[in-house]
Amino acid sequence: MVEKKLNKDLILREKLALQRTVLANQTTFLAFLRTSMYFFIAGLSLESLLKVEYNFAIEMFFFISSFVLLVIGVFNYFKHKKMIHDNEKHIGDYKLEYFEKS
Repeated sequence: MVEKKLNKDLILREKLALQRTVLANQTTFLAFLRTSMYFFIAGLSLESLLKVEYNFAIEMFFFISSFVLLVIGVFNYFKHKKMIHDNEKHIGDYKLEYFEKS
């Protein structure tokens, strides 16, 4: 009886850890999105703030950096989401859960 309770506690703890991992993945994506928006806003506001000879090149640098960060963030999010989903089967004593359902 005590062993079964221990296994259920372990399963619950690992499921909660999985939820924290999913939330951390979402937070990382939002950080990439925020940084991408900062670069985009910097590109938009550069012309009104500075009168520089190569203003267009600097703006393009910010716009391209923004796009690259957004693409990397989206790629990173889906890659880790797939890894989390693939490893979800290893939570706790999954064999015990499988045999109890049968």
